[in-house]
Amino acid sequence: MHQPLDLPIMVLNVFIDTEFTDFVNPQLISIGLAAASGEVFYAEVPYSAELCSTFVRDVVLPLLGRVPHTECATAQVGQKMIDWLEEIRRDAEVRLCFDFQTDWDLFVQAIGHVPPSWCTPRLISSRNINALRRYAFYKHNNFPEHHALYDAMAARHAFRERN
Repeated sequence: MHQPLDLPIMVLNVFIDTEFTDFVNPQLISIGLAAASGEVFYAEVPYSAELCSTFVRDVVLPLLGRVPHTECATAQVGQKMIDWLEEIRRDAEVRLCFDFQTDWDLFVQAIGHVPPSWCTPRLISSRNINALRRYAFYKHNNFPEHHALYDAMAARHAFRERN
């Protein structure tokens, strides 16, 4: 009789970044997810420019529209993200990595406040992101900062596991 092996649970890190209206009452503008396995998800949702801080109007809004066909109704973005995560996870546990609490809060709000059981949050610190690798990613790809997809991809590129 064979004993079942305790196989390690596979974990897929997915890095999240968002752009939002302001720090006082943040409303989602765009969200980017970059999986350690290479896949990416990006969506831009309708927003009110009147609710945006000066920084967001000056720096973030001009970067929108760079990725074609990513406009998404606010009511649909959550299901699209869950469908994408389900597709890429390949039976792995998904660890959603973020470096700013509002990114997680807006993700959870977008998906209807209940992450799937196979998704766990992980707040990563600056110790996990190599600043030089992050800078090199932006420079090499000629990407600006403060774009949700590019920032998620930069975090994925610069991430280093450290406890």
